[in-house]
Parts: sequence; structure tokens; C-alpha cells
Amino acid sequence: MTMLTREEIEKGLLENRNFPNGSARNAHAEALVGAAEAIGDRALFRTALDNLINAYLWSAESSKMLVPFARLLQEYDKDPGAFDRWEAHSLFWQFKWVATAISDSPEIPLESAVGWLDEMERRYRIAGYSERPVREAELWLADAIGQDDRAERAHRAWLAADRDDMSDCHACELNGQGAYAVLRGDDARALELWQPVLAGERTCAEEPHRLLATSLLPLLRLGRFDEARSHHVRGYRMARGNESLLPSIGKHIEFCALSGNESRGLEILSEHAAHMSPLVNVDDQMAFHGGILVLLRRLTELGHGQSPAVAYDGVPHTVSELYEVLRASSLEIARRFDARNGTTRVSDRFLARIEREPLVGVLPLGVRSTALPRSAAMVNAPAAAVVPAPPAADFEELVERARQAREQRHPAADALWAEVGVRVDARPEDEVDPLLAADVADQRALTAARSGAGNAAELLEAVRDRYRDLGQAERAALAELRLASAAAQSGAEPRRIRELLAVALKAAEALDADEPLRGRRIALAELSSIRVESYLRSLEAGPEHEHLHEPGQDHGHGELAAELGAFVAAYAQALPDLAAEAEEMLGRVALSQGEPERALPLLAASAARAVSAGLPWQAVDALVLRAGVLMSVERPEEAEEAARSALEHSAEVTEAETQGVVRLTLADILLRRVDAAAEAAEHALTAAHWFDQAGLTADGGAQARLVLARAYAREDRHADAAEVLQSTLPDLLEHGEGQAVSVREFLGDLLRQLNDSRAAAEQYLLAAEVAKGWEDPRPQAALAQAAAEQLSAARLDQEALAAYERSLELYRVTGDAPIAEVRILRSLAWMAPRADTGAAAWARARDLMDQAAGVLETALAESTETSEGRAAPQLRAELAQTWLQLAQVLDWRVTSHEQTGDEDGDEDSGGGEGSHRAEVDTEALRLEEIELTARAGDLYAELGPDHLGDRLQCVRYAAWTEQEIGRDEAGAARLSALIEEFRAMPEEVPEDLLERAQSALDSLRS
Repeated sequence: MTMLTREEIEKGLLENRNFPNGSARNAHAEALVGAAEAIGDRALFRTALDNLINAYLWSAESSKMLVPFARLLQEYDKDPGAFDRWEAHSLFWQFKWVATAISDSPEIPLESAVGWLDEMERRYRIAGYSERPVREAELWLADAIGQDDRAERAHRAWLAADRDDMSDCHACELNGQGAYAVLRGDDARALELWQPVLAGERTCAEEPHRLLATSLLPLLRLGRFDEARSHHVRGYRMARGNESLLPSIGKHIEFCALSGNESRGLEILSEHAAHMSPLVNVDDQMAFHGGILVLLRRLTELGHGQSPAVAYDGVPHTVSELYEVLRASSLEIARRFDARNGTTRVSDRFLARIEREPLVGVLPLGVRSTALPRSAAMVNAPAAAVVPAPPAADFEELVERARQAREQRHPAADALWAEVGVRVDARPEDEVDPLLAADVADQRALTAARSGAGNAAELLEAVRDRYRDLGQAERAALAELRLASAAAQSGAEPRRIRELLAVALKAAEALDADEPLRGRRIALAELSSIRVESYLRSLEAGPEHEHLHEPGQDHGHGELAAELGAFVAAYAQALPDLAAEAEEMLGRVALSQGEPERALPLLAASAARAVSAGLPWQAVDALVLRAGVLMSVERPEEAEEAARSALEHSAEVTEAETQGVVRLTLADILLRRVDAAAEAAEHALTAAHWFDQAGLTADGGAQARLVLARAYAREDRHADAAEVLQSTLPDLLEHGEGQAVSVREFLGDLLRQLNDSRAAAEQYLLAAEVAKGWEDPRPQAALAQAAAEQLSAARLDQEALAAYERSLELYRVTGDAPIAEVRILRSLAWMAPRADTGAAAWARARDLMDQAAGVLETALAESTETSEGRAAPQLRAELAQTWLQLAQVLDWRVTSHEQTGDEDGDEDSGGGEGSHRAEVDTEALRLEEIELTARAGDLYAELGPDHLGDRLQCVRYAAWTEQEIGRDEAGAARLSALIEEFRAMPEEVPEDLLERAQSALDSLRS
């Protein structure tokens, strides 16, 4: 094997520090230690050992750090003077990691673990460090071995000891303090301690990542569900795929299992299937697998034990099989800890964890997840068994409630009859009342008809005949009407449908005059005939009439409107609920004719009539439709009122889709208010849940999640918004090009807020690709520009350059976007010297700035020619900004030259092919800077008080540049004059602006 040189090892160490964490980085770091030791360079060997310890720390192999640390400690003991201040500090800092690694390694005897702790305490004392980290390490060791009194003493001593350079960061310390509170059963205290970290006030490399996961169950136990939801969505995004955070991933999986989100937990498990194999760090393995076991047990309880799970160690397993494998291996690890510690605490806590019961039925998370398949137990169970019904203590009472609900068309009727059916099926047939048996059969036939079952007509005919035999003529008449409706639904011939409708009407009219329901049966048959006849007329008119209706044109709707109007007039007093139904249809007819103002009072009247009839649930559809119409005619306050009424009246509605629609409507309306984002998010979240329940995840569920993401973004919850949007992105992309572009751009904006520049650029570029074929090139140009900015931020200069140039080309095609052109030209100017500081690059930067100024001057000239008064203020402000930025580029050139001490174009200067040697006249460039900034400041002054801050920036820049060339008094005079001018202004100048100006002057004179 060829021996590496010192230079190659140093290069390898630099590369290794930038490798992704994991086993590959660790193996490379191990090889570099061997290479450094082989060449006999002790300093390089120490650096390589330090690098290896850090590599192990940020991986699932952290327990391996003991060996390289021991070797590094030996190096220190041999020659402490060889370690500089930073190297010595790093060594003592790593003692804390090693103390944890020893405690987490069951193969290390307890005596050795205690010995290491004593050694840490001795060395810290000699080095003059506080005992604070030592007492924290003692706390966790004492807790693990069941010495609770010692743990409490160590806890008090930890908090009492002084903080110094060896103390953990505040975020990590607060994590530990809160974790100890949880162990003592005080969730509230833990969350209080964690708050600065969870709020982002205290952070580090792994915080708040770990605490967002750790806080999940305490939040659930305290009923703080909104926070738990947010911590999961935000925290999982931060922890996903991070090998050193596998215990946190396990906590997110456990949270999903205990909050009714088993499918989400299964998806997270699948994403981390590659980490399922045994880990070097067995404590991390037990923590990770513990969360998985909670999920697997829950899935088994739900009937999914025989479903396929992820592979383990390369072997496929079902859910139940994987549970047994992980449980056995985890308990084996726990027993090893118990044997080392002389207590069963580790295994006791582990068993208590994996046996936890759900803490909440279902906590909607907002993010999309694929629903679990129905288990065999659910598939084989009677349909009624899985339909929730209000409890009833007495069977006769239940039957009476079911019949009342049926007559009222109450939403709970289906569930009540389903429960009645279950109880009837459990009784011997000869003990069941024949009328009740017919009622149960009637409900089941109706359910079959609604679902379009092929045998629906046969079931309805049988029910009709049973009612006739029992002398229940009014029920038989209703069955006749349902036969006609089922025929229409199944696409029967119009003639046959009309025959059935006529039979149904005759059956209703033939009822005895003293039958209380005779009038209702007749009216219901008439309304059904009106509705179905309208459908049949449109069907018979042929496809040539199937087009959008133009406002003011009848298209056959006049006859339908007349029929509905007559029906309302005839039955408004006697049967207000049926009149309300007809009135809602009238409103829909008006909308189809393009007359929203005519539809609005009809929909309002329909809702009011239903509510006054004691059937508020019937008003929901009309109110939701009315809210949408009101938004379309820009009456948002009334729209919100209608949507809130719909939500209020939907309390007893059991149909999941309706519940979703009501909440999505209100959420969408609220999102248009500047002050209602939080409430909009709440309703959108619930809407998504209901759409999922209705099996409409990809449709209404996707739109609800889009509204939810926008509401989160409005609240600056960008991580939550991005996670929600990404989860449903494939669904949203199926809803047309316009939405595809819009949601990708929105996602790009969110990722930009999260400083994920590469991912943001990808979304902008994908959106631009979709918009490429559009007639208007401006959307594509704007997206390409946004992508270029993010590519530049990610230091992908070549890709950024291509995107900027494409955007510039598109904007120039439009001929009406000078400001966009200018901003791109300025960006290109800044990019020019970034990788190439030769003379040619500086010349290109100047040329691009000059081009930008030229574009603006041309636009200003055209603006002056085509409009009255002064030219567009925005163009003038951009021109001032261009002069200022050119001055800043010149400053960069001077600074670069002074730092390198080389002439432009030297071999070491990074000059490109077109570079040439040239002296840099730094004084001339400084003078030009002053002239440019002064010119920009004067232009900002002309633009008035809105640009006082910009003007201060220019004057301050000019003043400092004056000082650079030895003209201190001139610079101070510029700032003094501006301060006096500010103070003399009739308008009130912001106090902070004056303070900034005075501070700049004081600094200049100091």
C-alpha cells in the first residue's frame, strides 16, 4: 500500500470534515489516523485522532470514540506542551462525550465507568474547570444504575456549580434538565425548562432537533395538542435522515403510534429502513427500535400484524414478525445493561415504553400520509359494526330514535339504523317484529341504492312488497319513489324512469286522506319528478347542448325555474324543509345562468327556511354555496358570516366530505384576512382530516393542505408549511399547469425562507419548465430569476449564471420589465469577480453595472416622454441603487487588491484567460466611489422622506471612503451636514435613523 504524504493527509482531513456523517466518513477518518501514525508526524496524528472522535460522535457509531480518545489522552500525558490552547480545550471537552459513551456501553464494567468519571473529575479539577459537567455525567450514570438519591444530589450539584468554558451550551443543558424532570413525572416543569430551546432562543448543532422530538409525549400527556403537532412536523423535518438522531426518529415514530397516526409512523419507518440493522451504539439502537416497537404493537392491535413491514438485516418480515425480532434484540441489550448496572431499571423502563397505550384517539397532523389498508378483521366485519352510532341503553328506545331520525332526515339516521340492524341480526328471526325487520331491510336497500349497487332495485322492490304485505302503504310509496331515483342513478332509459316516477306519484296520491304523511309523500314525488325531469330533458337534448351557459341565456332552465318556483309557493308553509330544498335548487339554476346576485337571496332563504323548520343540517349546503358566491362578488364579510353559519349548523352532519367542505370554505375565506391566519390553519387542518376520512385525500384533502400551508406561512411557520406542502405536492401537481406552477413557486419561497437554497432553486426551475410553453414569458422569467438567486446563494455559480441569462433573455422579449432587467444585470455584475478576480472580471462587472444604468436611463427617458410630471420614482430609486452598488463593487476591487498585494492578472490572482497585468489605481477608484455614492445620495434626496435610510447609507459610505484616502474632515463634514439637515426637516425623522447617523459620525471621529 502506498504511504500518503503529509499534504495528502491534510487534504484528506479537510475533505473528511465536509463528508456526510455516517460509516463512510468514519472509515475514511480511521484510514487517515493510520496514515498519519505511519509517517510519524505527531501533530498530524493528533489532528487525525481528533477528527476521528468528531466523526464517530455525529454517527451511530459514537461508542467507538473511546479508543481514539484514549490514544489522544496518552499523547497529552506524554507531552502536554505539544497541545496548543485550542487542542487542549478540545481534549477536555471530549471527556464529556466519552463519559456518555462509556455509560451507554454495556460491555464496559461499571467499575470502569465509575473510574472514568473519577478521572474526569480529577483532570477537570487540576485544569481549573468547574465540576458542572462532571456532576451532570454523574447524574445520568447514577440514574441508570438505580441510585436515585445520588442522582438527586448530582442534579443539585450540577445546577449549583458555576458555568465556564467547559460547560455544555445552554440548549443542551436545558435538554438534560428537562429530561430529568420528565423522569420525575413533571412534564409541565420539563416543558417550562425547554421553552427557550423550543422557541429558538437557545440552539446548537442538534437543538432544537432533539428536544422537538423529546417534547412530543409530554405535550400529548398535558393535552397541548397544537404544540405537539407543530413539534412533530417541524422536528421531523430537522431530524430526517440524520444518523446521529436515530433516537429522535424513534420518538417521532412513537408519537405517531400514540396519536392515531400509525400510517405516518409507518412512512417514517420506511424512510429509515436502511438504519434498521444492528447499530454499533447499542443504546441508540435500543432507543430507535423502542419507538418502532410501539408502532408495530399498535399496528398489530389494529389488525395489521400480517401486513409486510420493512426488512431487517436484509430479511423481509411481517409487522408481527418484525415486532418479535426487535423486541428480542432490544431486551437482550437491556439485559446486558442490567447485568452491568446490577439493576433492572433499563429493561423495566424499556418494557414500560413499548407497552404504552395511545394518548389521543386521532390527532390530525396536516401532512399527507397514505391511509392504512383495511385489515382482515375490518373487511370481514359487518358494515354496521364499524359505523359509530349514538349509544342507547334500551333497544326499544334505539328503534324509536332511529325512526324519528329517519322521518327528520337527520344525519344520524344511518348510524342509528346500522346499530339497530346489528342488534336485529343477533336475535332469532322469530323474535323480531316484522315491521322492524322491514325497516332494517329498507335502510339496507337505501344504502345499496346510494352506493350504486347492482342489486339495489331488487332490494327496493322486495322492501316495497314487504311494506305492502304489512299494510304500510306510505312506506311502500316511498320505496316506489326510491326505485325511480335508483333507475335514474343507474342510467336507465328515460321512458322507464318516467314510468317509475308516475307510479311513485300515483302511489302517494292513492294513500288514505287521513294518512298524516300523504302530503309529504306527494310533495316528495313531485320534487323528485322536477329534479329528474330536468336531468332527462338535458339528456334528450343531446351533447350539442352540453356547454357552458352564457349569462342572460335560458337554455331550457326557465321551465325548471318555473316548476321549482311553483313548488316553493305551494309547500312553503306546509313542508318548509322540502320548500328549502327546492329553493336551493333555484339558487343553483340562477348560478348556472350566470346570475349570482339572483342566486344569493334564494340560497339565504333556503338556509333560513331549513333552520326554522328545525333541520339546521339541511341548511349547510346552501350556506357553503352562498359563501363561495359572496367571495366571487367580493363581499368577504358576508361570505365569512355564511361560512360560519354553515359550520355552526354542521354540528350534527355525519358525512365526512361535507364536514371537509364546510371547513375548507371557511379557512379559504379567513386566509384572505390579514389577521386570521391562525384560525384559517385550524379549519384547514380539520378539513384535511375530514377529506382523508372521506377518501378524498388527493382532491379536497390536497386543497385543504394547500390552504393550511399558506396559513402557516402567514404565521411565519415556514418549516411546518413546507412539510405540509411537500407531503401533498404530487396531488396538487395533478390539478392543472397553473396550480402546478403556483405551488412549486410557493414551495420554493418556503424553502428559501428555510435557507435551503438548492432545494428552493430546484422548485423554481421545475415551475419555470412548466411555464415554458405559456404565451406570456414573464412568469417563466421571474421563476428563472428566483432560481438564479438561490443557485447563487448555494455557490452554484455556473448554474446561476445560466439561469440569470435565461431570465434576462425572457424579460427582454417582453420589453416592459426594466427593473427586473436591471436587478439581473446587477446580480451578474456581483458574480463576475467571485471566482475570477482578474482585470477582465472586474471590467465585466463594471460593464454590467453600466448596462443596468443604461437600461434605467432609457426607461426614464421614455417615462418622461409618455407621462406628465416627474419620471417614475421607482426607476429613479433603482438608478440610485445601481450607482451605489457600482461603488461597492469598486470597493471590493480595491480591498481585494490590497489584501493580495498582487496586481490584477498575476498567476496567483485567479485571473481568467482574458486577464492581463495592470496596475490598480486605488486612489482613483476611491474617488470614483465617493462620486458615485454622492450622486446616489442626491438622487435619493430628490425622492423624498421615504428614502432617508437609503440616503444615510450613501452619505455614510462616502464619508468612510473619504477617510480611507485620508480626508477625515471631509467625511465627517458630510455626515454632520446630513444630521443637521435631518434635524431641520419639518417631517419627523425616525429617532433610530438619527441615532445611526450620529453613531456613524462618532465612529468616524474616534
